[in-house]
Amino acid sequence: MNRRGPDVWFWLAAALLVVLAVFLVYPLFNIITGSFGTGGRSGWATLLAEVRYGQAIVNTVVLGVVVTCTTLVLAVPLAYVAARFDFPGKAIVTVLPLITLVIPEVISAQTWLMLLGNNGIITRHLADHGIELPSFYGWPGLITALTFGYYTYIYIGTLAAIRGFDVQLEEAAQSLGTPPGRARRHVMLPVILPAILSSALLVFTLVVGNFATAAILGGRVGLLSVLTYQAAVAESGSDPVMQSTLASVSILLVMVVLFVQRRVVARGRHEVVQGRGARPERLRGRRGLAIGAAAGLVVVVSLLPLATLAAGAFTRARGPVMRWGEWTILNLERALLRAPEPLLNSLAYAAAATAIAIAFSTLVAYLIVKKKNLLTPALDYVTALPLALSGTAIGIGLLMSFNAGWMPLTGTGAIIVLAYIVRRLSFGIRNASSTLYNVPNSIEEASISLGVAPVASFLKVVLPLMAPAIAAAAVLTWTTTIAELSASIIVYSGGRETLPIQIYKLIDSGLMAQASAYGLILITIILVPILVATRVFRIDLFASRA
Repeated sequence: MNRRGPDVWFWLAAALLVVLAVFLVYPLFNIITGSFGTGGRSGWATLLAEVRYGQAIVNTVVLGVVVTCTTLVLAVPLAYVAARFDFPGKAIVTVLPLITLVIPEVISAQTWLMLLGNNGIITRHLADHGIELPSFYGWPGLITALTFGYYTYIYIGTLAAIRGFDVQLEEAAQSLGTPPGRARRHVMLPVILPAILSSALLVFTLVVGNFATAAILGGRVGLLSVLTYQAAVAESGSDPVMQSTLASVSILLVMVVLFVQRRVVARGRHEVVQGRGARPERLRGRRGLAIGAAAGLVVVVSLLPLATLAAGAFTRARGPVMRWGEWTILNLERALLRAPEPLLNSLAYAAAATAIAIAFSTLVAYLIVKKKNLLTPALDYVTALPLALSGTAIGIGLLMSFNAGWMPLTGTGAIIVLAYIVRRLSFGIRNASSTLYNVPNSIEEASISLGVAPVASFLKVVLPLMAPAIAAAAVLTWTTTIAELSASIIVYSGGRETLPIQIYKLIDSGLMAQASAYGLILITIILVPILVATRVFRIDLFASRA
């Protein structure tokens, strides 16, 4: 057998590990070691001594638990209704929640503020009728915005589990005299529960790492992500020790949850039974309308940010005062013609990051799945590390590692691109791997047996088979990268603002109309590739995420 093939892949794996060691492991190492400080000052001692840090950790965990519970309350019944019933408007109700996945968090927080903030549309309308709403800042705003922003993750997982459940098990229980409701609780629920819990734990990790919503709507509620950001960019000077310590705490929280999630998923693989799904029951009359209206209400509320954003982009404003009902295109004209730099920066950085990330992810996935050697287990482990890192932690790690010295990247666009790549690395590898498991080894082996070199066989035989999954991964990487805020806002420098950063700064200044214009542009450049991929090229984007 030709030994050159394995040698090539071994050395390629070694080269990729070196790259990961420099740009991922080294920044993570700096975060952890930086938390112990120098000169006798330990960040962990400060963390235990100051009440505000402990309270921020408690607040973050409580927020994660509460939002996880509220998303479960919304998503599980909605998924059950969508899977088991036919009712008026079901086609729209089933699909529309997916749109919330592509609404950037900074836009979601902004538009909820435009609706229910101190000068929000709904707040002012009710005040004119003598109804005073409590402040939306703090817990009410955080729970509302995060619930309607994240419930779709549980909805998708639960819907897939219910549709894949073998209804014959439920029917068998009913044939033995078990009432339908009890049969569902004791037969179906235990089977789909691992999928529900796995999705719920994902929501918890997203809440812990959330920055945009926490910073915009958090008010006086101290949260871990906000304090970490403040320690990194304080006007009086950053606090390297505390930024490292707080980032380390967020990493530990997410790692614990990911460990639990892995156990839940592993347990679920033994319990989920695939079989004949239940035929949806046709609902008519008042019952059908009531269920359809309730499901539709959840979807409509979750899409309110999108409608508010579109209206705000065309609303005339004088400073922070928006004149609702007076329309103009000046906001968009300014964003596109007078100050297009954030748009141009976003397009350039996201395009570069997507191209590099997809190429890197494809090679790593191929090595891990098809060319196992002594180094691929380490490669698999290291590439999973970004799952435990929030965007803020990634930004801090890169800033600490490449601020000066042998590779000074601070102040350049390269560090923003690097932050994007590290943030979405695991995502691209997961998508590429999903297809490789379905590609038989015999196809590539046949090519090699005909005299084609291993690398050429990969390029000519395997890569074309991976093309649909790579295209789906590229589109989804683009949509999530271009909306990235938490990592890029740590590492960017003046003149290199991206669309999310510019939106955040405008919100902080109270200029909601201008923020809406940039937000509408951001949503457009997110949705257009998705529509082209799904409608023109018939690529199933969301299936690749499963």
